[in-house]
Amino acid sequence: MPRRGRTPYIGAMQTTMTVFDRALLRRRRDRAALAGDGAADFLFREVADRLADRLLDIREIFPVALELGCRRGALAEFLRGRGGIEHLLGMDLSEAMVRETQGAGGAAFVADEERLPLADGSVDLVLSNLALHWVNDLPGCLIQARQALRPNGLLLASMFGGETLVELRDVFLRAEAEVTGGAAPRISPFADVRDMGGLLQRAGFALPVVDSDRITVTYANAFALFADLKAMGETSVLLERSRRPLRRAVLLRAAELYSEMFAGADGRIPASFQILYVHGWAPHESQPRALKPGSAAHRLADALGADVLEFGARGGMPPRKEGM
Repeated sequence: MPRRGRTPYIGAMQTTMTVFDRALLRRRRDRAALAGDGAADFLFREVADRLADRLLDIREIFPVALELGCRRGALAEFLRGRGGIEHLLGMDLSEAMVRETQGAGGAAFVADEERLPLADGSVDLVLSNLALHWVNDLPGCLIQARQALRPNGLLLASMFGGETLVELRDVFLRAEAEVTGGAAPRISPFADVRDMGGLLQRAGFALPVVDSDRITVTYANAFALFADLKAMGETSVLLERSRRPLRRAVLLRAAELYSEMFAGADGRIPASFQILYVHGWAPHESQPRALKPGSAAHRLADALGADVLEFGARGGMPPRKEGM
């Protein structure tokens, strides 16, 4: 499975901005793995369960599977007996996370999602559970995943979407503006459904599908949310983050605003997580394809008993211009 004697794909990386500090992400994941027993991984486990369920609706079998960003191996637990998986190998940026997976009986190795060490056509299924949102070169990562898949292989992934932690983003902007007169980026940018659909097509996946779900977790206060994000290893690793410690006054004001603006009748605050589910297939001749224009055997207009307006050079209404 490992790729040897080849340079990993770097074409998209040449034009991709570096947004995240991957070295810091590794240290934060290491710290999260070493500091706790995984209790804060409840969100990863919940989404892993939902992601694994999607294999129940797919007839194909996938003997060899690879998980990108395996963390402590939660997804592997839910994949047992599903998808015809015979060999599941996990990889993670964090060596401490990999040791956790291995300690639980899983097979895993240390590698970077931005440099997949895989030979072309070496796996049947590529999985990822809430890890791809930290990848700088997401188009390049998707292309590498597609190249690693055998024909008719599947990419099945979950990732945080653009509406994740909207409440926290709002209160931090307000609090920092009030206290300091300005605001630094605190919450990472996330992709939306349309972004991911376009990236799958750009990466060469067939039959791409992206849908979303929302999970709302409630907390006693904002400080409990901050503690969970730290325990998950999911605090900001933006390169453009402020290097100065966040002022206590800003934290206190953000917590106060959170309660004022979002607390429910019971006093608890919500934290929203939008989850994108991503499906894409490595091209194969057996997959359905769209017919070429003009090749249909029957006209829709005939079935509906309607007239057809011809556009462009043959008359009728002119084509609509871009941006109108």
